[in-house]
Amino acid sequence: MNGAPVVELLWWPGCPSHPRALELLGAEMTALGLDPATVESRPVLTDDEAAREHFTGSPTIRVDGADIDPPPDTTPPALTCRLYLLPDGRPSPLPDRGRIREALARAVS
Repeated sequence: MNGAPVVELLWWPGCPSHPRALELLGAEMTALGLDPATVESRPVLTDDEAAREHFTGSPTIRVDGADIDPPPDTTPPALTCRLYLLPDGRPSPLPDRGRIREALARAVS
């Protein structure tokens, strides 16, 4: 392992799914031998912060600065809930657990 990756959870208080995203992220980190206490969990509170962080909705998970499920380049920064598409095409307020695992595994390999 080349050192522990930087894992961020960015969230907007108006969206209720970030606690569950933190649980999923913690479980996947633990499974890979990473410390979930190292997650940098940060609220995004203003439009300026959203623009500066390239925040397209809550929750957003980044590993070493890269969004685990990058939105289209045309998605504007916004204080909103984020919608993910699961592998079977269903919409979800949370990213696919497999994508979380893959992003973390790439970072530690």
